[in-house]
Amino acid sequence: MGRRSKVLVLCTGNSCRSHMAEGILREVADDLFVVFSAGSKPTGYVHPKGIQVMEEIGIDISGHVSKRLDEFLGAGIDTVITVCDHAAKDCPVFPGQVNRYHWAFEDPAKATGSEEEVLRQFRSIRDRMRLVFEAYVAGYRERRRGALRRAN
Repeated sequence: MGRRSKVLVLCTGNSCRSHMAEGILREVADDLFVVFSAGSKPTGYVHPKGIQVMEEIGIDISGHVSKRLDEFLGAGIDTVITVCDHAAKDCPVFPGQVNRYHWAFEDPAKATGSEEEVLRQFRSIRDRMRLVFEAYVAGYRERRRGALRRAN
C-alpha cells in the first residue's frame, strides 16, 4: 500500500483534545496514518477524564505522554491538524508539510459542574471529534481510491 502519511495533531496543552484526536485517528486510520500529538505549551500530563472517556469507546490512550511540538519539526510530518485556536496561531510551518487542517473543539478540561456534568462535556467533545475525524478519513480514503483509479 505504500508509506503511511505522518499526521501531527496539535493543541496548546497536549493534555486532552489532541490525545483524544490522536486516539481516534489511530483507531479509524491506522492503515493510512502514523499519528502523533503535541502541544505548543504542553502541560506534562494526559487528563484522566480524557483517558476515561476514550476507554469508554474502547480506545486506550493511557500510555500517551504530553509532548512539545518542536520534537516533531524534523520528523517528516505530512499533515498538521490543530484542534484549538491557540495552536492554530502558534503552529509553525513544518518542513515537508503537505496539508494543514483546523477543527477547533472546546477544551473539556475547563468544564465545570458536577462530576457527571464534566464527564458529559468530555464525552460530547469526544463524540464530535469522532464524527469529524471519521468523516476526514472517509474523504481521504475516497480521494486515494480516485487517485488510484486514475493512475490505472
